[in-house]
Amino acid sequence: MAEALEKAEQAQQAKMEQAARQAKKASKEPEGKGENPKKKLIKEKTPEEKAKAHKEGIIKTLVAGALGILAGALSFYQYGAGEDRIWYVLLTIIIILTYYAQRLIYPGLKISTKEFKLKDWFYVEFIVVDFCLVTWTLLLN
Repeated sequence: MAEALEKAEQAQQAKMEQAARQAKKASKEPEGKGENPKKKLIKEKTPEEKAKAHKEGIIKTLVAGALGILAGALSFYQYGAGEDRIWYVLLTIIIILTYYAQRLIYPGLKISTKEFKLKDWFYVEFIVVDFCLVTWTLLLN
């Protein structure tokens, strides 16, 4: 009877060790410095890609700012205070014209407009409108 009890304990211990090995195998981290496989979906940029993106961001901002200043100055010289015009129609026209102007300017500066997303266009057009209104306001004072 003691032998049977010993064998049962050994069998139970063997089962526990096997379960522990399987659990360890299942929870074992994937190769590659302990990275989570879900994080591999996000592509890390190389330093060259980061520098290029930074340079393109500066160029986009400068072009949009220059177009906004130009639009504000032209609006002031063409319409003055704009009291006899519907201002939001003028801003809509400025947005449309600068959108197409930027679609022509950026390829000349080696920036692909095909890679632009809605967020990028919203950003550059916001800069245009912002600079336009600030320039127009400063010229009115």
